[in-house]
Amino acid sequence: MEIESYRFGEIVIGGETYRSDVIIGPGTVKAGWWRSEGHRLSLNDLREVFEFKPEVLIVGTGFYGRLEISPELAEGLNRRGIALLSYDSRRACSIYNTLSGKKVAVAALHLTC
Repeated sequence: MEIESYRFGEIVIGGETYRSDVIIGPGTVKAGWWRSEGHRLSLNDLREVFEFKPEVLIVGTGFYGRLEISPELAEGLNRRGIALLSYDSRRACSIYNTLSGKKVAVAALHLTC
């Protein structure tokens, strides 16, 4: 699935427009993704991601990059053999499009802040 466009609060994936945070996995988009602590991402917030068994997790930290990645998250992903790439959501979308055809890549994208 290709990310066609992203702007503050809105993303277009495969011709569909989403206005809530998303997880993009092979062949699917899960809209309405939310974190238990709002602007802090922890391992428990990514249970859906682990179903895909990705090689790479690309986290979009928001338009302004305000989503915080907890230290436990990086450690937990490393233990599972999942590489973590974390960027503001504009950059994360671009990286996802580049990697999605080459590796098992999953994106968790915060669309605002």
